[in-house]
Amino acid sequence: MQRFFFALVTLLATLATTAQGTVSLDSCRSMALNNNKELRQHDVKIEAAEYQRREAAAAYKPNIDLEASYLYNSRKLALVDEDQMLPVKTFSLEKQGYEFNLVTNPMTGEPIQVNGQYVPTSVALLPKDALTYNVHNIFAGAVTLTQPIYMGGKIKAMNEITRYAEELARSMRDSKAEDIIYNVDAAYWQVVSLKSKQKLAESYVHLLESLEKDVQAMLQEGVATRANLLTVNVKLNEANVDLTRVNNGLVLSRMALAQVCGLPVNTTFTLADEDSDDLKPSSIRSTGVDMNSVFSQRSDIHSLELATKIYNEKANVTLSEMRPQIVAIAAAHLTNPNTYNGFKNRFGGAFSVGAMIKVPLWHWGGLSNKYKASQAEAKVKQLELDDAKEKIQLQVSQAQFRYHEALKTYDMTKANLEQADENLRMAQVGFHEGVSTTDDVLTAQTAWLKANSEKIDAEIDVRLCDVYLSKVTGNLRPSY
Repeated sequence: MQRFFFALVTLLATLATTAQGTVSLDSCRSMALNNNKELRQHDVKIEAAEYQRREAAAAYKPNIDLEASYLYNSRKLALVDEDQMLPVKTFSLEKQGYEFNLVTNPMTGEPIQVNGQYVPTSVALLPKDALTYNVHNIFAGAVTLTQPIYMGGKIKAMNEITRYAEELARSMRDSKAEDIIYNVDAAYWQVVSLKSKQKLAESYVHLLESLEKDVQAMLQEGVATRANLLTVNVKLNEANVDLTRVNNGLVLSRMALAQVCGLPVNTTFTLADEDSDDLKPSSIRSTGVDMNSVFSQRSDIHSLELATKIYNEKANVTLSEMRPQIVAIAAAHLTNPNTYNGFKNRFGGAFSVGAMIKVPLWHWGGLSNKYKASQAEAKVKQLELDDAKEKIQLQVSQAQFRYHEALKTYDMTKANLEQADENLRMAQVGFHEGVSTTDDVLTAQTAWLKANSEKIDAEIDVRLCDVYLSKVTGNLRPSY
């Protein structure tokens, strides 16, 4: 909710700025971050990771389940196949115990056997109907409580995995946001560069048009040749073609910037820096970089560290399968017919409590090899992390050299531009005084155009190198 509120405020501020006709670099960044669909996907992934973390935390608590069932049987349940006659005993005072009442031979007094079985004098009748129960409709229900007591460290490891996974989702979102900001800055300064070159091309066309008028006047006075005028006309035509190319490039670059910002490509707005005379950053970066600070601020390094931790915890999950697991169980049962009271057609229930322990004994090395494989995967992630740190050190060094090289190039182009301005001034003065030729003026104008163009390129390059150095050192983090 807080992020949505911030995004809404930022969007309203951006729209207000756009309505005034000027859009700053920060506004372009905000629009891009708020409108980027890939970033929204990362937001959903963060939300999913948060739910998974809550799911893992619920494993510490007991699970309570309700089960209910109904079953229809076509036949009744009979415990015997026919009426049963059971022999009975009577108490004998003489023998002080119970004895079966058997039919005896009057002559010998011995018990009579029929088909090898003694014949009792009396029996207890158990009719089949009495042992037949109506089980046509069976209802059953149970409420079960299951509480993990010790799962070999699996629950703790899963909670750590989901916590790291949520952090990883946020880190990946930050990394994507950094890429978006970098792309916005590149598109922004591309527009500014082409706008400056548009002004330069227009100025160059004006210079050639002025020279063309002067040569035409001199041609009428007979102090210039037709060839001189044709040379100027060719240069003027080339300058107009270049101006058209710059105009088209500027339109396309504005469309690219609008697309990066998540706006319709035909959106028109003025950039705050496109009319600036000096595009060089106001402050110069220091040369010292603390690599430990860089590693702590880089989103990709943080992501690899989290991935390493996740694989270490996955190894612990595998290790938990090699340890005992203890679970406590409690349940309340309810059935109809009542199995606790002669299968009467009424509800009856009971409760039970207990515990279950599972101890892995022998799996022919399957579990241990699985654990070693997960340890190897964790080691691979650690090696990837170490390799990434080495590459980042080289990346930062290259970015620093490139940044300082851009600064030196800018200083050189600035000096070259001062010299080109002076040469053009002297050539124009000499041309009006008749000591310089048309070719001299055209050469000076071409050199002036080149010097200005190189200065613009150098200024933009300093800006891009500055933002790239911020990116590789982890200082291009977006603010939410």
